[in-house]
Amino acid sequence: MKTNTKILAAEFEYLECHSLADALDAMTQYSGKAKILAGGTDLLTKMKSGLLQCEYLIFVKKIEGLNYLISDSNTLRIGPMVSLRTIEKSEQVKAYYSALFEAVRSMAATSVKNMATIGGNLCNGSPAADTAPPLLVYGATLKLSSTRGDRMVPVEEFFVGPGKTVLESDELLTEISIPDLGEHVGSSFLKLGRVAADIAKINVAVCLKRTGRTVSNCRIAFGSAAPTPIRLPEAEAMLTSQEMTVELITKVAQAAAKMIKPITDKRSTSSYRQQVSKVILEEGIRSAWQRAGGEL
Repeated sequence: MKTNTKILAAEFEYLECHSLADALDAMTQYSGKAKILAGGTDLLTKMKSGLLQCEYLIFVKKIEGLNYLISDSNTLRIGPMVSLRTIEKSEQVKAYYSALFEAVRSMAATSVKNMATIGGNLCNGSPAADTAPPLLVYGATLKLSSTRGDRMVPVEEFFVGPGKTVLESDELLTEISIPDLGEHVGSSFLKLGRVAADIAKINVAVCLKRTGRTVSNCRIAFGSAAPTPIRLPEAEAMLTSQEMTVELITKVAQAAAKMIKPITDKRSTSSYRQQVSKVILEEGIRSAWQRAGGEL
C-alpha cells in the first residue's frame, strides 16, 4: 500500500503556545500524548509517512524566550528555537565555533535551514544529527525544563539510542550552553553524504587546544558511527600531551576507525564508514590544529 505523503492522515489537536509557561503546562497536561512542533522538518515528514502519531501537537516556535543567540559570562547561549540559518549567519559562531558553523553549513537547503531549529535537530535523537558532534567536542550543556523545574544535562548524556533521548514526556529543551573555548583552540567538522546537504553517512568533529607544539587538550566526536553520536576518549588520549606530527595524526585516525561501531543501512555499509572515518578524522585533526595556530 502506498503512503500519501502530501497530507496528515491521522487526527490530532493542534495547540499553539506563545510563552514557555504555557508550553510547559501543556506538556504536563498532555504528557505522553503530545509532540513538540518547532520547524517541523523532521516531525511532519514522519507524521505524513505514518511513522509517528500523536493526540496533541504543541507548536512552540513563536515563543520569543526560546529564540536567542547571545554571549553571557564567557558562555554562548543558544535558544532551541533558533533556526539553523540564523546560526549559519552568525559571525560569532563562524569565528569562534568553527565546527558548529561547518556542521550547520553542511545541512540541507537554505529553505529548510530557515525552518529547521537546532533544538529539533538534537531532540530528534538521530545518530546522524550534524549539530551533535560539535556540541560534544565543545562540552555543551543542555537545559531541560518542566513544571517540576530545570535540570542541566551534558550533551554526551542526552542521547540514549536511535531516536531516543533522556527527555521526559513533560520536558522541553530550553537552552544550549557552550563554554568559552579560550585561546589557541581550533575546531573542525567534516561529513560525507550521498549528495550535498544530505544526511551524513558519517560525520566527525574535532576540538583541540594547542600549547606550543603540544596538544594540551582534545575532543573527538563521530556521528553515524554508533547508536548515538559519540566521543572517543581513547583516541583523544592518544593526542593529549603529545607533540603534533603527521605520523601521530595517522596513528590516531587508524585507531579511531577500530573504535567506532557503525551499521550497514541504505545509505552506506559499515566497512565503508570505518574506512572513510580515517580520512575525515585525519583532515579534521589537521584543520583544528591549524586553526589553533599550529603548523605541521
